[in-house]
Amino acid sequence: MVKIGLIPAAGAGVRAYPATHYLSKVMLEIEGKPLILRNIELLRDKLGIKKIYIIVGYLQEQIKHFLGDGSQFGVTIHYIRCDQHTVGLARGILLARDQITENFITILGDEIYLHSNHEQLKDFKPNDYEVVCGLMQTDDLEMITKNYTVEITDNKITALFEKPKTITSNLLGCGTYLFTPALFQAIEATQPSPASGKVELTEVINNLAQQGQKVYPFFLQGSYHNINSVEDYNFANYAYRSMFFNNFKVSVIIPAFNEAESIGAVVKDFINQVDEVLVIDNSSQDETKIIATHLGARVETVNLKGYGDTIRYGLDQAKGDILVIVEADHSFRAKDLDKFLAYLKDADMVIGTRTTRQMIEQGANMQGLLRWGNVAVGKLVEILWWNQDSRFTDVGCTYRAIWKEAYKKIRDHLQGTGPEFSPEMMIAVLQARKRVIEIPISYYKRLTGISKHSENYFKISKTALKMLKMIFKKRFNL
Repeated sequence: MVKIGLIPAAGAGVRAYPATHYLSKVMLEIEGKPLILRNIELLRDKLGIKKIYIIVGYLQEQIKHFLGDGSQFGVTIHYIRCDQHTVGLARGILLARDQITENFITILGDEIYLHSNHEQLKDFKPNDYEVVCGLMQTDDLEMITKNYTVEITDNKITALFEKPKTITSNLLGCGTYLFTPALFQAIEATQPSPASGKVELTEVINNLAQQGQKVYPFFLQGSYHNINSVEDYNFANYAYRSMFFNNFKVSVIIPAFNEAESIGAVVKDFINQVDEVLVIDNSSQDETKIIATHLGARVETVNLKGYGDTIRYGLDQAKGDILVIVEADHSFRAKDLDKFLAYLKDADMVIGTRTTRQMIEQGANMQGLLRWGNVAVGKLVEILWWNQDSRFTDVGCTYRAIWKEAYKKIRDHLQGTGPEFSPEMMIAVLQARKRVIEIPISYYKRLTGISKHSENYFKISKTALKMLKMIFKKRFNL
């Protein structure tokens, strides 16, 4: 049985820029867990491998700091330094020649496998192969053009084709391999590719196959994603979340202060749509708590400074995997909840925009100046964080949904206690290199009362100044 794993993780991930400008590609997270850790867990749990070599180069300190010696993950990790992280995959693997003297399994660090059958690789006996290539049948021929495919004769691989322009097979080459130490000599004997100027791993294996060596296929099952670009990364996140979405719990958080006349309608609207309705009652003097509790909401009574503090407390206390914020005045409705949840498969946070005129109820507090002011400040945030590819038209809309894992990443960067908390949260997600999507939602008249932050032009101006001060402070570290 193979006892050693090797994970190449030295590349700069240029095609995944800007996501990889400040972060190693293998440290990109799928649902709160870096790609490289998922592959370490795969080696550990499915193959019983406890000794793992990792080839590091670009932004290597990030990887070392996170993984350490591997003991916290139940493995032993040894690092092999690749100073020339543009040298290519095969030459990077060659650096392990002096450390690895027995058969080993390689899994590329920038891939994710879901519900795979890697444990069946244990069926291969040590002397039965020179190379085993993990393959997967696919209907997505474009994926094959980005990776490699093979030719198989009598259950042996006889040829490999890197990024083929003409597709003759539905077999997708994946980044899972079984190797013997003979691979290192084969790498040294292979000339650099005229196209890339590098020794390509597929060309090394192709040479062995055409020499008649024992190069065999292993047919992987489950779902596979190779993260070459930002689009690949976003799709991998979407695929993971979609696969497990029914397992995630949803909490709705309602900050409230003296909302007895409307809180009942809000709780009733959401209580049967989610797993938890959490009302954060900021020391109301009316029957807000009694009404919400009677209707099945969980109520936490607090004495906090302001609106932002109350929301943050609710986000901290909510039990769900998905956290949804709504107002207590019934200006937002549960009918838009499904849209938030659908787009959350594709984003770390989804925020509503109240700027679509056809979706604003007549009499709602979204008159022209307020609406266009939100648009202007939203565009300012876009400009100041232009490299994050964000699109904002409403910085004041608090109807939003965020994954708890994403919230944990930004929690310590949220300081606003008032209405500035809303754009601060958006900016914190951008600064954490997370994905934000804005969607149009319906907006209704408050059931009662007036907005504490936008009831007149004076308060609108005061709120706008707070937001602008916070925005420039975040951008320029003032």
